[in-house]
Amino acid sequence: MHLESFGQGPDLVLLHGWAMHGGVFEPLVARLQQRYRLHCIDLPGHGRSVAAQQFALDPIADELAARWPRAIWLGWSLGGLVALRLALRHPLAARALVLVAASPRFTLAEDWPCAVAPEVFEQFASALATDLPRTLERFLALGTLGTEHAQQERHWLRSLIQAVPRPSATLLTQGLGILHDCDLRDDLAELSCPSLWIGGKRDRLVPPAALERAAAMTPNGRSEVLGQAAHAPFIGQPEAFVQALEPFLEQAPG
Repeated sequence: MHLESFGQGPDLVLLHGWAMHGGVFEPLVARLQQRYRLHCIDLPGHGRSVAAQQFALDPIADELAARWPRAIWLGWSLGGLVALRLALRHPLAARALVLVAASPRFTLAEDWPCAVAPEVFEQFASALATDLPRTLERFLALGTLGTEHAQQERHWLRSLIQAVPRPSATLLTQGLGILHDCDLRDDLAELSCPSLWIGGKRDRLVPPAALERAAAMTPNGRSEVLGQAAHAPFIGQPEAFVQALEPFLEQAPG
């Protein structure tokens, strides 16, 4: 997996969301590198990383935990599922966990109304086979919908995607499959490290209620909702995001 590291201090590993790469965390690097050693990962098949035969949570989590046996992990959206799975499989590797616009279950269920319909991911997966660029554009539009500067955010995210080799449709379909199928709710009670579930009030993919309920299901979790942000709060509201994040980071166990 391709890696870029910045700054000095405790290790803070950043895991990006679907179709993106580690460069998406530029706003956080600029604001945190004086106090933390930030490691921006390109997950397999994304950015400048080599594609694995199959994009799956467990082998990715195992490889990351072997590389950083003791760190703070921040995962955005799909990256949040990777970080959560890592903390559950390798408790000693996680000093603390930050789940950004992430949920233990992304799709609706009778007992989980704070999510999106499964058809959302099914439609994106179907469209990938016929028009990958347009499908990515639709996903960016959904992720930035409702923010104050949606057009600028979408333009910046698009430029990030275009700056590196584009993930294959096969790999992106596997990622959508994880978002569609994964359900880690029953495991949350076993999460041993502190967790912060943080997102935006205007998020159309992960409603604030999902963050609040997930945090309540963990032994040491709490949630923060930024009123003006959507699915990428560290991009749309970077200052507010860091203000909410830093007190949690400072309290992380050694």
